[in-house]
Amino acid sequence: MTGLQRSAKWVWATGLMIAAMLAWGICPAMGEEDQAVAKPKIGDKVAAMSFKDIHFLPRSLSDLASPKDPVPAKAFVLVFTNSTCPLVQKYLPRLNQMHALYRERGVRFVSVNVGVNDSILDLATQAVKHDSPFPFVQDVDGSCRAACGVSRTPEAVVIDAESRLRYRGRIDDQYRLSGTASSANHEDLKNAIEAILSEQEIAVTETPVDGCLITTLGSPKASNDITFAQHVSPLIQKHCYECHQSGTAAPFALETYEDVTSNGAMIAEVVDERRMPPWYASPEFGTFTNCRTLSDRERQTILQWVRAGMPRGEAIEATVSASSSEDAVANAETETVPVSKWQMGEPDWIVELPSSYTVPADGYVDYKYALLPHIFWQDTWVQGVEILPDNARVVHHCNLGFVTLGGGGRHAKLITGYVPGGGPMELRDGVAARIKKGSVLGLQIHLTTTGKPEKVKLRVGFRFAKERVQKELHYMELYDNRFRIPPFEQHFKVSKSKTVDKDVTAFGMFAHMHTRGKDITFRAYPPQQDPEILLMIPNYNFDWQMPYYLPTGAKKYPAGTRFECVAHFDNSTFNPFNPDPSITVRVGEQTYNEMMYGFVFYTEDDEQLDLAVDPKTGFVERQKRGESADAKKEKPTVR
Repeated sequence: MTGLQRSAKWVWATGLMIAAMLAWGICPAMGEEDQAVAKPKIGDKVAAMSFKDIHFLPRSLSDLASPKDPVPAKAFVLVFTNSTCPLVQKYLPRLNQMHALYRERGVRFVSVNVGVNDSILDLATQAVKHDSPFPFVQDVDGSCRAACGVSRTPEAVVIDAESRLRYRGRIDDQYRLSGTASSANHEDLKNAIEAILSEQEIAVTETPVDGCLITTLGSPKASNDITFAQHVSPLIQKHCYECHQSGTAAPFALETYEDVTSNGAMIAEVVDERRMPPWYASPEFGTFTNCRTLSDRERQTILQWVRAGMPRGEAIEATVSASSSEDAVANAETETVPVSKWQMGEPDWIVELPSSYTVPADGYVDYKYALLPHIFWQDTWVQGVEILPDNARVVHHCNLGFVTLGGGGRHAKLITGYVPGGGPMELRDGVAARIKKGSVLGLQIHLTTTGKPEKVKLRVGFRFAKERVQKELHYMELYDNRFRIPPFEQHFKVSKSKTVDKDVTAFGMFAHMHTRGKDITFRAYPPQQDPEILLMIPNYNFDWQMPYYLPTGAKKYPAGTRFECVAHFDNSTFNPFNPDPSITVRVGEQTYNEMMYGFVFYTEDDEQLDLAVDPKTGFVERQKRGESADAKKEKPTVR
């Protein structure tokens, strides 16, 4: 046999082998879906699907067909998406238009994210950027993709009210990876929807899709080289221990190796989903000093360790924190809730409520309002303020503000807040907050039940300025107290803006809405400059109302800059936390009402107070004769 003949025979044999491998599904065909999974046919009943919404909650198609909806669901349109495919970006505006056209006719649109590297935060950001009103969900386990038999993005499927697959294919033929037509010649998805609504047969039930192949990745491999002692314990200490201690609001403590391993599966799940550590600012906009997210390498370390059986490694202390272990043992012996520790260190002065609150075992607890037993007779400058409950399990959140006696103010001026996972107000570099003379402090307290009767008492600690105060921390409130959200409205917009008349440096932001809050975005509009997104919270979570701190001096804005806050509310049946989608929602204090508050904290660039403050009292030690802090520097005008 000649060399040429041997080569030809090898090529022929190799071709047969590759063909056999493709036929048996041994290797993927250019990234197409696994051939071992039978592709459902048009007319088949769609298998049960599970996906997760922007709140990380498992949901299904039945959640989109509530009997409370004024128009029953007649069809479901699932469009498979990711954050990188260019055709997805081009078609989202088209899908918004179709949603507006068909929503009142009983068609439910859903964006199903299948991006292997996309997080819940990524898909929620995509929804806000494109102002898409319909739900964005994530196909976490691939069940949606398999049940519908899709292989590309943005492939669309239509499922009727009887769960039958009626259409699968492209949205239309206008946009292609290789170019764009002036208009669509074939509106395939629209035609399929119209046919179902008119109870007719769909003329074209399946079409080719010119889009991005859906990629699948295997789970991280287990690694016995990763141990608790060397690799995981430092991560728990860095990212988790601050909240996961005995007696805190966290559902379980992570103080010992046994604590961590007994919750290993749950830790892996929330880390894999990027649900924990909690963080709700979109990574596309802004850098924040208190960002608590895990890096990709840290996340993979924890996942590989759990899959390897959570090896302990070399002999070390069994605790994440030795002192925390001692506290845990003492608490187990006495069966008492430990006295929480101050995150900012021991305060200079502590004031507490004179009595405790009793929390019932279950049910809803209305907001509580309380005044702290102290009147500030002089301006008091503070650089640290912390709210500390002695039973953090029952405190959902708490806000602290001051009201000037006789000032006629309609509401308190915010100082700081408490929320699980948040931290105290801490200032430095000559910046301090002023509590005005003649003021009293008030607390707005949201208590929550735990399944058994509880008691809680709150204290507030203050750390006075220890350096000369050069700048006062100011803030503007961007709020609307007159809006009304119509029944079943799933994307209701509220916005507010104000303009500063001085050069300022932004310090940070804080947002507050209630259970219908969906997303909120802060923008700055400097004169003669492009607008800038300061902060986007695309999946606002009422349980995690945290501040977002900007790097010192990083964001400076000239006089005339307009700051804007835009929020959306979801009063639909798909919102899992909606108290009642059938009512018109008004502004109010309780969580079954709504609020829209955006706080922008800042300092004035030309302000040089140069105040010497008594570190034991927070009072100004020396001032010019007859001059008060109010007279020395008036607050800038905010229109």
